[in-house]
Amino acid sequence: MPCTWRTSDLQLLLILTVFLVPECINTGVEGPVIVSNSTQQMGNYSLASCMDDKQNDSKLLPEVNISLHVLVGTKAVLSCPEILLDNVLVTTWEIILRHKPLSIKAYRSDLNETTEVNSTDKRITWAFRPDQNPALLIYPVALTHDGYYRCQMATPNGNFHRGYNLQVLVAPEVTLFRRENGTTECKAVAGKPAAEIFWIPEGNCVPHKKNWDNDTETVWSTCYWEDSNVSTVFCFVSHQTGNKSLSVELSEGASKPQNIRMLCIILSVFIILVIMGSIWLLKISGCRKCKLKKTEGTPAEEDEMQPYASYTEKKNPLYDTTNRVKTSHVLQSEVDGTGLHAFYVTGL
Repeated sequence: MPCTWRTSDLQLLLILTVFLVPECINTGVEGPVIVSNSTQQMGNYSLASCMDDKQNDSKLLPEVNISLHVLVGTKAVLSCPEILLDNVLVTTWEIILRHKPLSIKAYRSDLNETTEVNSTDKRITWAFRPDQNPALLIYPVALTHDGYYRCQMATPNGNFHRGYNLQVLVAPEVTLFRRENGTTECKAVAGKPAAEIFWIPEGNCVPHKKNWDNDTETVWSTCYWEDSNVSTVFCFVSHQTGNKSLSVELSEGASKPQNIRMLCIILSVFIILVIMGSIWLLKISGCRKCKLKKTEGTPAEEDEMQPYASYTEKKNPLYDTTNRVKTSHVLQSEVDGTGLHAFYVTGL
């Protein structure tokens, strides 16, 4: 429960003096009458009312405390006791947050004035006009708004109180997955308050927990099942913001990493083969083009040389006959000179 600070008491006393002394002077009372309600639990002051008649003493009515849970990032509206506002002299909100001094917001109806002490958080304001509805608005709700809020309303008939124990909730992020070593992990990350984890069926589980600086907590549970007949497991996460349930297949979870590895290996081999085949086809097509160019150049040269070669290699009958006639005349002349005419005739 929150504690009382002397500085805050002096500030509250100053507010009461400024608000109530003029009222008491106007009504002819000898001095301000302040009724103090210093309890050990709350350590706060209740406002006093100045009465026209000393016989009418201020009454401290029973205080109502409400536990309020609000999700972070949402809007919270805290209302005062439901009484007739025409009878309310002063309305005061006391705000006690952790690791922060007492904060006060007050409204005096007869002067239509508001005052604030240590009220630096702009997310905490009056929800409406204080003279119409003195409710308190917190928007957006943050983790630092955990604390105690109390509305005090001073009337001629007594002081009315309503307090709120405000707790800010944060929904955890839930995950469930199977590790390669065969264990299964269920995790609830950054919840406020801490979540609770249950398994169906129950296995050999080890719980873990980690606290963060922003008052959130991460819990997780690592389990394994010795029974080979267990094929599906369920993880239940219980939290004030809502319950969640996840499931995982143990058999599929165990074979999935191996299947992924095999698929990656097959794809890698296939890609390598495709690349090598493409390179080989490019080389073959390049060699064929070179050979075609060479074969196309050789016949042209042979065709250019062929007429001359055929002319020289082929025998000309006319040329041969002329040679023979010349040869026969030469031989005849020689025979005539030597007397070998008979041999020549015989040779013809």
